[in-house]
This record gives sequence, C-alpha cells and structure tokens, in this order.
Amino acid sequence: MSLVITGNPGVGKHTIADEFLKNEDYDLVDINKVAIETNHIVEGEYGTEVDVKNLKLYLKNLIKKRVLVVGHLAPYVIDKSDIDIAIILRKNPYKLVEVYEKRQYDKEKVKENLGSEILGIIAHDTMTEFGAEKTFQVDTTEKTPTRIVEQIQNVIRERNNSDDVDWLSEIKQNDDFQTFFDY
Repeated sequence: MSLVITGNPGVGKHTIADEFLKNEDYDLVDINKVAIETNHIVEGEYGTEVDVKNLKLYLKNLIKKRVLVVGHLAPYVIDKSDIDIAIILRKNPYKLVEVYEKRQYDKEKVKENLGSEILGIIAHDTMTEFGAEKTFQVDTTEKTPTRIVEQIQNVIRERNNSDDVDWLSEIKQNDDFQTFFDY
C-alpha cells in the first residue's frame, strides 16, 4: 500500500510520519528532501520554488508498493494511480499561528499558509487529485502523535474515520476574518 501524508506547513506531517514508521514497514519519500537533493528547485517570481512538473516525473520512479510519501506538495507531484490512501493533516489556525511564530515565518508567509489552511486549499486539491474515496482528513489540533497514528491506522483498515474540518465557520463565528485575511 502506498500512503500519502500531506497538509499545510506546521500541521505535523513529519512528526506523524516518524511516529507512524516506528511500527510500520514503509519506505519513506520526503518530497521536500527529494526536491532539494535532486535539484528540482528553480528561482521563481517569489523566490525559490519547486519544479513540480519535473519532480512529478522523478517521483514516479520512487513510488513502490509500500511507500509513505510526505509533503504538502503531494497533490501536485504524485499521480492518483500511484497511491492507495491520502491523509490530509489539518490544524486549527489559532494553534497553527503559534507554530509559524516559533518558526519565525515572515508575516506574508504566515498569512498565506493560514489562509490556505482556513480555506482548505491543500485538502481540496488532494481530494480533487486523488479522489474522495482515497482521501481522509485528520484534525491534529488537540491530539497526540500516538492518537493521530492510531486514527490513520483505523483509516487504513476501515477506509473511514475522516474528521470533518471547517475552520472557515469558526473564523466567521468569531468574526475574525481580518485577523487572517487582508481585505
């Protein structure tokens, strides 16, 4: 089985992948690491960017029967036919902002990533690319890595247990759009 763990920066992808691999025998493919090590990086309009078109071709050869692919770029560089399940990790934006502050992201990067999480951009793109039947969301906000891995293992076994994630309604309820969006 090929498994993808994706989501916005800061939701816990690598932490959860490490925890998952403690008890599972999968080869790990870290998309960002592969992109850097194989020089699939280009200078773009907004700085250094990943050459997704060529990285997708390169990764095609790395996806085997039992592989865990980790990275926020998964829906853009992995073919639907190469994976069995995609897990989208989600995190409440009020908690996610704390992660970005610790990482010392600049203000623009914080807004961009928070907006993406609130609107569910990666979730939408993952569901569109891999299909709803292969795609499951896991809210990591108040869960331990062990609990998250247990939920992922249940998803793999039962093909359900997806969390219903809707940050936009919470932001609306709190009348907090201006905190997260420039408009």
